[in-house]
Amino acid sequence: MIAAPTPVLTDAEILARLLYRDGLMLILDKPAGLPVHAGPKGGPVLDHHLDALRFGLPHPPALAHRLDKDTSGCLVLGRHRKATATLGELFASGKVSKTYWAVVEGGPAQDEGRIDLPLAKRSAQRGWWMKVDPAGQPAQSEFRVLGRAGGLAWLELRPLTGRTHQLRLHCSASGFPILGDAIYGTAGRGPEAPPLHLHAHAVSVPLYPKKPPVAAEAAAPPHLAETLRRFDPRPAG
Repeated sequence: MIAAPTPVLTDAEILARLLYRDGLMLILDKPAGLPVHAGPKGGPVLDHHLDALRFGLPHPPALAHRLDKDTSGCLVLGRHRKATATLGELFASGKVSKTYWAVVEGGPAQDEGRIDLPLAKRSAQRGWWMKVDPAGQPAQSEFRVLGRAGGLAWLELRPLTGRTHQLRLHCSASGFPILGDAIYGTAGRGPEAPPLHLHAHAVSVPLYPKKPPVAAEAAAPPHLAETLRRFDPRPAG
């Protein structure tokens, strides 16, 4: 499989990826390869499409959290400043439940468990790159094996904390890097390297105190769905 280029999407295509909308919040299925913010190299970014998601409000929505460029799936946005602040507090306090799917090289010996490894920035020059560091911030992730095939494992991952690159580094440091991870994995960065196999499959947001949490699920992107067929002949969803 060849890593996909940054997708160039129209506003209509972004609108079609909307999973949930109410007066305070949007949940969007972010495509793999699309950065949420502009970088030094330029190119398409989600920020360019936020005005199309106003739905009559005077200002565009804002991100309540972030996903890496190459991670696909559920992305939560606040529709105005107060809503975004409330959502940010829910994410920061760990009250938002996030479920990821990942395909990893090898796999854990156990079918389920918890990874507890503190993380810190690798260096000031490395920006977002992280490392396992006993003096770093606490970080915990739960995993469950959904399938094993051909030297790969399909994992359900639940981050209990929200550190940068947490799931990617936790898997790598535990001996089963995520397939296609050019930073912490073994796939490299060449044109034949597979895309990152990490997907924000589901999110549950307890935004309204007297109502059940708002829940949404995003279908696996094409490159992940193709790999998941090794584990189950049914189409991945």
